[in-house]
Amino acid sequence: MNNLHDWPEPIIRVQSLSESDLPIIPDRYIKPLTDRPCLNSEVDNDSNIPIIDLTGLSEHEDNLPASTLDQISVACREWGFFQVINHGVSPELMDRAREVWRGFFHLPMEIKQVYANSPKTYEGYGSRLGIEKGAILDWSDYYYLHYLPLTLKDYNKWPASPDSCREVIDEYGKELVKLSRRIMKVLSINLGLKEDQLQNAFGGDNIGACLRVNFYPKCPQPDLALGLSSHSDPGGLTLLLPDHEVPGLQVRSNGKWITVKPARHAFIINIGDQVQVLSNANYKSVEHRVIVNSGMERISLAFFYNPKSDIPIKPVEDLVSEEKPALYSPMTFDEYRLFIRLKGPKGKSQVDSLKSPR
Repeated sequence: MNNLHDWPEPIIRVQSLSESDLPIIPDRYIKPLTDRPCLNSEVDNDSNIPIIDLTGLSEHEDNLPASTLDQISVACREWGFFQVINHGVSPELMDRAREVWRGFFHLPMEIKQVYANSPKTYEGYGSRLGIEKGAILDWSDYYYLHYLPLTLKDYNKWPASPDSCREVIDEYGKELVKLSRRIMKVLSINLGLKEDQLQNAFGGDNIGACLRVNFYPKCPQPDLALGLSSHSDPGGLTLLLPDHEVPGLQVRSNGKWITVKPARHAFIINIGDQVQVLSNANYKSVEHRVIVNSGMERISLAFFYNPKSDIPIKPVEDLVSEEKPALYSPMTFDEYRLFIRLKGPKGKSQVDSLKSPR
């Protein structure tokens, strides 16, 4: 068993492979037939996830119409995904954050390599998830960093360039923490709980927040590879800033893969496994994956809002009854996350394995 200090094999940067103009991709990136993105019978390009206007929900007001609360409730129960517009984060900041990260990935390799990560914390510049030797890999590089708790926030592990990079990343994180709290309040109310109950189950003010920036280089054989394998997010909530020009995210719904069409300056929000557990499966964390393409690179910023890592997460007592007993056994997020760090993305197998024996 690898001790998490080192990767099992030398790391190859997918961006370097892409820029070497290989006509075919190495075997390490070729997915098994059943996982390849090209089964058209399983892809629905006509549908989209719900787009919800959050006008009325800001730092200074808490005044969403009942119809909007209902839309969010349906999205959490039926889709596990929705887009939000008029969410209170400035469009200029969203664009600056995306472009500063694009600038980072286009820096010379020797500058990026200074930030190379290890599987112990995943912080920094990486190219694989999971430490299984010989695993089939995803066609992407990424950068992972912590915002909260403050004991884990370390500016030295953040890129120093492009210019003003750290300031932009910092401001972006602060705004997304605030937006996440506003959304948690709505999710709590929609479950029939007190407005701060879900937040308190996360640890109140002592929560975790981190960012993974995904870079998907051009891929000469996009029908054989995935940018990110199918998985549900292990944490609490995910707020994704997608590429504004290149679609790629696909969400599983009713047995089909739906290619998300991002609205301009929207965030794509999805329920993570921890909220599924706390809600006793009233809300669903849903499988999603990322496809790549041969003509354009793609970048996205996934902000993860997570429970405090050492408190046991279990269904909220108000949502447990004789008719609907607790579906999950308690587990801390630290314990939960270790599974992902060892195995990499694996569908919904992890949250399903938590189900209490019946």
